[in-house]
Amino acid sequence: MTRSSQIAILGAPLDFGAGRRGVDMGPSALRLAGLNAKLHAMGYEVRDLGNVPVAQQETIDEGSATAKYLAPIAQCCAELARTVSGIVEKGQFPLVLGGDHSVAAGTIAGISNAYKKRQQKIGVIWIDAHADMNTPEISPSGNVHGMPLASCLGSGPRELTDIFGYAPKMEGRNTVLIGLRDVDEREREMVRALGVVTFTMRDIDELGLRKIMEQSIAAACDGTAGFHLSLDMDAVDPDEAPGVGTPVRGGMSYREAHLSMEMICDSNKMLSMEVVEVNPVLDEANRTALLGIELIMSAMGKKIL
Repeated sequence: MTRSSQIAILGAPLDFGAGRRGVDMGPSALRLAGLNAKLHAMGYEVRDLGNVPVAQQETIDEGSATAKYLAPIAQCCAELARTVSGIVEKGQFPLVLGGDHSVAAGTIAGISNAYKKRQQKIGVIWIDAHADMNTPEISPSGNVHGMPLASCLGSGPRELTDIFGYAPKMEGRNTVLIGLRDVDEREREMVRALGVVTFTMRDIDELGLRKIMEQSIAAACDGTAGFHLSLDMDAVDPDEAPGVGTPVRGGMSYREAHLSMEMICDSNKMLSMEVVEVNPVLDEANRTALLGIELIMSAMGKKIL
């Protein structure tokens, strides 16, 4: 496929899924750092669709302790899914700005639905320090931002798994986790059971990121139209990306993060992208949002020469 020259930016300022507040300001931080203008300068036609509506957390009861705020999260994800599906159907490239990672249940549902109408499948490349493959039954915290990938693969609350009335949204063999370094004990069983392709930080250390990205892109594209890229900023080491809610030492370096984006761009198989977990409250002079924009630009084709 050839990427559309039209980018539709959509904010999803959701922080119901996280344990720490502030990530709802992530879309604003990315926009204020000049995202739209920088993409336009690269030659893209940029349409900013604003934000999907999100309720105010203080006015909502958290509900079950095993899946906190599930109802408003599902409502936001359903609206996000409908909007993203419509963006794809118009021939535009969806760029979603989170919010916590629970928004991915909506983004991926939207991409999957649009390609399902074409009788095509999608893959997913999920770059994250965490697996995000808990379910309400096994989650140690009940925070839904630790559940979206499992939900997209058909395991989790029906409010998230069954968006558009079908599950899973993609196959485990076309789903790749890169950068893992903090996985809950029972979550490990879910990762194995759902058959996803995984690359931990140890794998990156031993094999090198270039080889891992080649294998990841091949897996995500095997029998699919291409892949959705879900980038959690906590995949990058907190020395480079301090403004995230769940930082874990030992993440990707600045150059490793850029190389992953550059190779994704070179594949010409990226169907959509989201950047999540930018938390300005915890950031230093908007460093994490600025890095997020740099990585978006690398994924969208910015070159050194």
